Amino acid sequence: MGSFFLSLLWAWLVGGVICIIAQLLIDYTAMTPARILVLYVVAGVLLGAVGLFTPLKNFAGAGAGVPLVGFGGTIAEGTREAVDETGLLGALTGPLTAASAGITAALVFGYLAAILFRSKPKKQD
Repeated sequence: MGSFFLSLLWAWLVGGVICIIAQLLIDYTAMTPARILVLYVVAGVLLGAVGLFTPLKNFAGAGAGVPLVGFGGTIAEGTREAVDETGLLGALTGPLTAASAGITAALVFGYLAAILFRSKPKKQD
């Protein structure tokens, strides 16, 4: 039971540090949130490319795997595996195959949210 709570603590801390870095970039730089999102995906790809993402994900679990860094790491891992299996064509198919479950979930849940909830215009003061 103790190791379960310790793994939850590490996931919370690593995910929190990732969020703190993003908030500091928003507060103290001129970077837009869109550029920060791209930076995080690229950081995940680079961590995956040099082999550091998998140990981080094994250590922090969802704290490293759920944020955008995890998406980038998944893309890098999928590309590496597909290139090993099928050659250069794997560079095109690997990222899509590796990230397909997450992309599908985002599309399905986004569509369900659009059906279930109606947006309302802001009231002008």
